[in-house]
Amino acid sequence: MAATPDAQIVDIDVSTEMETSFLEYAYSVIYSRALPDARDGLKPVQRRIVYTMSDMGLRPDRAHVKSSRVVGEVMGKYHPHGDGAIYDALVRMAQPFSLRLRLVDGHGNFGSLDDGPAASRYTEARMAPGAMAMVADLGEDVVDFIPNYDNKLEQPAVLPSAIPNLLVNGAQGIAVGMATNMAPHNLVEVVSAARHLLHHPKAELDELMRFVPGPDLPGGGRIVGLDGIRQAYETGKGAFKTRATARVEKVTPRRQGIVVTELPYQVGPEKVIEKIKDGVSSRKLEGISAVTDLTDRHHGLRLVIEIKNGFNPDAVLERLYKVTPLEESFSINNVALVDGQPRTMGLKELLKVWVDHRLDVVRRRSAYRLKARKDRLHLVDGLLIAILDIDDVIQIIRTSDDAAAAKERLMTAFDLSEIQSEYILELRLRRLTKFSRLELENEKAQLLAEIAELEEILGSDAVLRDVVGREMDAAAAEHGTPRRTILLADAGAPATTGVPGTGAAKPAAMSMEIEDTPCFALLSTTGLVARTADDSPVPTDGRRSAHDVLRAVVPASARADVGVVTSAGRVLRLSLLDVPALAPSSEPPSLGGGVPLAELLVLDKGEEAVSIVPLGSETPLALGTAQGVVKRVTPGDEPSRDAWETIGLKDGDRVIGAAPASDDAEVVFVTSDAQLLRFSAGGVRPQGRSGGGIAGIKLAAGAQVLHFGVVAPDAVEPVVVTIAGPSAALPGTTPGAAKVTPFSEYPAKGRATGGVRAHRFLKGEDALLHAAVVPSPPRATSGAGQAVDLPSEPGRRDGSGTPLAAPVQGIG
Repeated sequence: MAATPDAQIVDIDVSTEMETSFLEYAYSVIYSRALPDARDGLKPVQRRIVYTMSDMGLRPDRAHVKSSRVVGEVMGKYHPHGDGAIYDALVRMAQPFSLRLRLVDGHGNFGSLDDGPAASRYTEARMAPGAMAMVADLGEDVVDFIPNYDNKLEQPAVLPSAIPNLLVNGAQGIAVGMATNMAPHNLVEVVSAARHLLHHPKAELDELMRFVPGPDLPGGGRIVGLDGIRQAYETGKGAFKTRATARVEKVTPRRQGIVVTELPYQVGPEKVIEKIKDGVSSRKLEGISAVTDLTDRHHGLRLVIEIKNGFNPDAVLERLYKVTPLEESFSINNVALVDGQPRTMGLKELLKVWVDHRLDVVRRRSAYRLKARKDRLHLVDGLLIAILDIDDVIQIIRTSDDAAAAKERLMTAFDLSEIQSEYILELRLRRLTKFSRLELENEKAQLLAEIAELEEILGSDAVLRDVVGREMDAAAAEHGTPRRTILLADAGAPATTGVPGTGAAKPAAMSMEIEDTPCFALLSTTGLVARTADDSPVPTDGRRSAHDVLRAVVPASARADVGVVTSAGRVLRLSLLDVPALAPSSEPPSLGGGVPLAELLVLDKGEEAVSIVPLGSETPLALGTAQGVVKRVTPGDEPSRDAWETIGLKDGDRVIGAAPASDDAEVVFVTSDAQLLRFSAGGVRPQGRSGGGIAGIKLAAGAQVLHFGVVAPDAVEPVVVTIAGPSAALPGTTPGAAKVTPFSEYPAKGRATGGVRAHRFLKGEDALLHAAVVPSPPRATSGAGQAVDLPSEPGRRDGSGTPLAAPVQGIG
């Protein structure tokens, strides 16, 4: 075909054109679709959804609207792509099993781990409280705005993000030549680490991991093995294994089963059931008679795997971990956009990007508010001048030919600016009252105070960081929730036996009964329970690992029962056959192989275990309460049932501690106002189970007991550990100051007295955060089970403490 006269034929190199086009496409996918921004943790479509819902006024206190309406607004104004992709992103932000902190409050069928959601025309949505924190202060010039796809509207380039969304909710995305896969974390832990980095910019990774020990998955479960997590926090890449939360219990009067209550991240029950059936059919799994899904909305996930008689349920469970999704691997690849460029980052880099973003947001917000306050102050000064000479002002206005002339005359007569003159001309007559003048004078005083405060923020980096830190704490207090995922250093020893000649693992037969060997029952301050493999003494040297700060150690045997004393004054019978045995080792025992006590016993709402004690002992059991009551229970007064009351508590009171106490032992109270009282246990007459006890310590107004313990006459070097701090601080966010003092320095006093001072408060301290009387050397643990170093030098009885590096959860 002949070319037209106006046609131009341009010769191009095909390879160069393909390379250029592909690079442009790859950059578009990376920047505009697949990867989140490290500052707010959102991909463009997610950011546009949150911003659009905010612009539509779909706040948590408003009614839901059709999801299709939100999708249409996003697509028409900001996101020129398919409605399916927009709705998929909206659905994920509304699923509690996908995000640790939801950004969308969904109403209707938003799907499950095994089923997809209903169409957008059938579901409704509005902003969740977490999304409000993402857009807070957006209208105060805190971030830059960029044009939308057709240059008719503007959208934020990034959201202010008062919460560390990228670490809290994680991210998944596949771009061209790269991908991101980030695990969710606990908001309170991440904010604590960010606050530490805010005030200690040179903090090392180990310091930050005291606050963020590992991911916290939306569905709970367990993370087995922590080495891969540390590698990911250091390099941005790593892997860890997630396990279902499962326990062995009787599912019928004559048969045991495995009950699964939490599954690994992004694993649904139907997928697990399908894999179990395939394993049974292919003979990879033995000993399973039935699988039943009893999940419902009221009780949550409950998957019951029934075990055939003659098989060891623990061995079957280990096999299930190997061949089904009850154990899954999660590969971390922390890739996000920083200044428009994809970067692989560790924990410190991720925290630093968010902290710097919040510093910039608060700085810009303060500058915006300062300008607004100064502009308003300028108008208020003009109004005060006008009201002072209101008769002259009215006369000038009445005798002027027009508004322009009146404005010029006002500016000349009263030395006003053009803005002040225009504002006076628009003034309503009702503002000319005496009351309005008082209001204006009060407003001027308030504006001057606010201007001084804002100028201080902008003029001092330390003050700016304090403001950012307080806002971080407020976000954590409002949106934070307790940790759901348990971190385990290892999985424990598998209960399986090898099949000769195959190398495969088969379940061990139940005929291999556990021998009734002597052992120790152990309870950690993090709520894990375990037993030792033998009766070797529990080491007390300095070699410690996660989860082994012990609250109670009770001598027993493998087939014996022990009592669990709860804060409600009950004793629950616990069979040690149900408690995992720690693998024999020359190293100190680590309760990483233990299980949470709540998985073995049913506790009432608000009830928690305070100690474990031997049953059938001839030594009376001593109990202490938060209101200072002490009681010794008559030996042998224990019924044969599984739970019973052991003290009559007053309203609002709770048990703090419990331990056997002979007549020659001493009991000790430590109160929140730093008073310690020790006296002989022989002075407390044993009572029956229904007795309410007697006065143990005299409490000052507003004080309560923090610790109750028993010191045996042959106790080796007991010490008193006290940690002081501000009582108003958010629990788990303030390290406090600790002191370790020999118990012998505290003189004994009479029962029902106030005791002696155990800690001197410094500025900023008004209460004890933690206290304990334990054998030496003492150990402390954080909420995640990580060791916290205590002062090595002994302190004076009434001296002050030494600041700690991290908040303490328990002492043992």
